[in-house]
Amino acid sequence: MKTTLSNRIFHIIKRYKFVVSGFLILVLFWLLCLPKPLFKDPTATVVVSQEGKLLGARIASDGQWRFPAVDSVPSRFKNCILEFEDAYFYKHPGFNLVAMSKALWSNLTTNNRRGGSTLTQQVVRLSRKNQKRTYFEKIIETFMATRVEAGYSKEEILNLYASNVPFGGNVVGLESACWRYFGIPSSELSWGQAAALAVLPNAPSLVFPGKNESLFKAKRDRLLQKLKNENYIDKTTYELAVAEDLPGKPRELPDEAPHFTERMVREQSGNYVNSTIQFNLQKRINQITAEAYYRLDQNQIHNLAVLVLDVNSRKVLSYVGNAPTTAEHANYVDIVTRERSTGSTLKPFLFASLLSAGELLPNSLVADVPTSINGYSPQNFDRSYHGAVPASEALARSLNVPAVNLLREYGLKRFYNNLHQLNFKSIDKAADYYGLSLILGGAESNLWQLTNAYAGMAATLNFFNNTSSEYPYHAFDEPVYLKTETNRVASKNQNPELFDAGAIYQTLQTLREVNRPEGSENWEFFSDAQPLAWKTGTSYGFKDAWAVGVTGDYAIGIWVGNADGEGRPGITGIQAAAPILFEVLDVLPDSNWFEMPYDELVEAEVCPQSGKLAGLFCPISKKEWIPKKGTRTEACKFHQQVFLNQEGNQRVTASCYPLGKMLSRYWFSLPPVWEYYYAPLHPEYKPLPEFAPGCFRESEKLMEFIYPKRGETILLPKDFDGEQEVVLRVAHRNPDTKLYWYLDEVYISTTTNFHELSLELSSGIYKLLVTDSGGNSIEQQVVIDKAS
Repeated sequence: MKTTLSNRIFHIIKRYKFVVSGFLILVLFWLLCLPKPLFKDPTATVVVSQEGKLLGARIASDGQWRFPAVDSVPSRFKNCILEFEDAYFYKHPGFNLVAMSKALWSNLTTNNRRGGSTLTQQVVRLSRKNQKRTYFEKIIETFMATRVEAGYSKEEILNLYASNVPFGGNVVGLESACWRYFGIPSSELSWGQAAALAVLPNAPSLVFPGKNESLFKAKRDRLLQKLKNENYIDKTTYELAVAEDLPGKPRELPDEAPHFTERMVREQSGNYVNSTIQFNLQKRINQITAEAYYRLDQNQIHNLAVLVLDVNSRKVLSYVGNAPTTAEHANYVDIVTRERSTGSTLKPFLFASLLSAGELLPNSLVADVPTSINGYSPQNFDRSYHGAVPASEALARSLNVPAVNLLREYGLKRFYNNLHQLNFKSIDKAADYYGLSLILGGAESNLWQLTNAYAGMAATLNFFNNTSSEYPYHAFDEPVYLKTETNRVASKNQNPELFDAGAIYQTLQTLREVNRPEGSENWEFFSDAQPLAWKTGTSYGFKDAWAVGVTGDYAIGIWVGNADGEGRPGITGIQAAAPILFEVLDVLPDSNWFEMPYDELVEAEVCPQSGKLAGLFCPISKKEWIPKKGTRTEACKFHQQVFLNQEGNQRVTASCYPLGKMLSRYWFSLPPVWEYYYAPLHPEYKPLPEFAPGCFRESEKLMEFIYPKRGETILLPKDFDGEQEVVLRVAHRNPDTKLYWYLDEVYISTTTNFHELSLELSSGIYKLLVTDSGGNSIEQQVVIDKAS
């Protein structure tokens, strides 16, 4: 039986082999006739806010406003297009034989050309780039339409149609048409708007203002009447819909974050970008930026940038790449990513590095005296010196000389490595290339990296205190700007951060209680704002003004200047950038201040005058919270025990004064050079009394060279011949003392009160000797050479 049946089938196939082969080929062609994907046209880059509102878009590479494919078609447009184009859409297999027959009869008997195509056939025709409309092409479209129906759901077919149908001019797709003609997303279409768009693909030329408007309105209104008759809309809705205006000249699309949108074109070209930017915040900061620009422009300051990050998730909440300036002043430049001199903005990271390493206490006195290191002589912004200042005050006032001295103590290469861990990718040359000027703006970074680094410190502190549900795995990872990106979660056991929480807390606390830098007191205007740790910076030549601040939830970065690098006197952090910082802060929700990380701090006895751990001779001490490693720092060495005569006005020793009559006192005394600048600014400071006549001074250091320092070479210009004026300075504990100056053992001058001497010297090596009226002397070698 089986053999007989097999034979019969074999004979049938053999007899009709050409028919069977043709059928199999047809089936194979049917299976493979659709390209994948069906549409390969380039699409516009569309950027939306985290709420789904359009921030901006850039046209597709072929010059068409074709938005990326929609996920779904709004019900109003769906009902309109089905009633107008394909009422049996959900019932046919891709073609409507009745509609095609009617169209064929009409074409043969009248001049009224009809196609009878279903939406599925129109999708095929759109994918085939509107081939010439012939009967043979219609057969191909019908054949392929059945394959589309087999491979796609009805909703997917509807989406393909809505995403690729032309709406007049260079407007392609429903979403693009909604924005270009009505300035709204498709989800907000009214019935009148949906009906107008439904009839447009059938006759796209109707959309041009002043041309065929009556025909356009008639077609739309007939469709609305049909919708009313089919009970999609009631009478009132119908009357309101027919009264609506027709779409006219295409509108400009929103462009709330133009530089961010351009960045997405480079990084996410042709995609629908769900960003993390908050729409209302972006609009408000755009207003702040515009107002600030009009103020700054009066002083020929033409560019600025603003970046706001969420501290814990590191999401970009607002991105203003430039001011609304002109093309002449490079309005197209995205300043957020442009590298500029960092000014003083890296100083907090050095402060935190020293605290975290246990090499500095927050209020330890640091030197602020004239300094020259291998020919490099840093100066404070106001060109003055304070002798000695607490480290926290030096940071708060952005003093340059203490910062350079602290960097030299901490180590240039060591700090350079820290900056790399902070993700300062643009600081990519060798550490020696930057030198100690690294801390004063000798390197370049951008607002993206700088704001993120400040946010990283705040995130580390929040991570330790567990005040947020989101913690980045590494606090200094790149910010995120795509809504689909997720941060990795860390556990406390991973200890992922560069600085310990105690050091960061002390740093941010210092920046919160900031005593505003650079000689300006305008900062008091901002003192009523919510708690903020903030730092300003100004680059050499007044070319860059920075202001960066963090709260428990937000990091704000501001840059102000000219994109072409032109300096202006008003381009300072405090004058130009800080006001914008606080205006932005004012529109952000209030944030709580950081909790003190008690587990990373210890209470210690600290000398209130020196800021160091209380030493043996400190008369008083107070308890302060310091980072745990701070207990490694040296005790106060500025207090010493001295013995005075009965009157208390002269120092004495056992070799010159009765032991039982000596008065013991604990005395706060700074090195001579420090004292020279410190004493005039601190009336409460009392220099050590002079020794009584005949008393042994015990090799006390009474005077010290301010300039030149020991081992320092004074460099003359490379092509300079002849003598150069050199100013020599000495500090003495008793300024009224006469000093006698000798050069190469030849007496040259005497000074009193101000111990400075100006000499004309040429290249060479000299021996400088200075003695006071008491016979004390200091000497050192002075080397003068030409720069290489």
